[in-house]
Amino acid sequence: MKKEFRIKKNEAFQYVFKNGKTFANRQLVIYYVREPEQTHFRIGLSVGKKIGNAVTRNRIKRYLRQSFQELEDEIRFPYDIVIIARQPTKDMDFHQIKKSLIHLLYKERLLKKK
Repeated sequence: MKKEFRIKKNEAFQYVFKNGKTFANRQLVIYYVREPEQTHFRIGLSVGKKIGNAVTRNRIKRYLRQSFQELEDEIRFPYDIVIIARQPTKDMDFHQIKKSLIHLLYKERLLKKK
């Protein structure tokens, strides 16, 4: 994923948490806020230490980044999106995580209609 598609700074995360809307399912929590001056969406990922060791957390983040990369053309912009992984994601494979992410994005109307 390109650098301009990532949220890295703590201030940006806090802005999304404070001003954004939220929605969740059992596996993931999504926070998002509209950023009209951007020409694309940006994502930030958060996987807490309670979920597992570094290998597990990095695998989950890798799966989420890959899911966003595959959905890049379908996601509405300009949004800043923060995804927080919950405990059940540690036992999920790539396709299950992607399906859960699509469910969240669809419910919050962040996916373009086909």
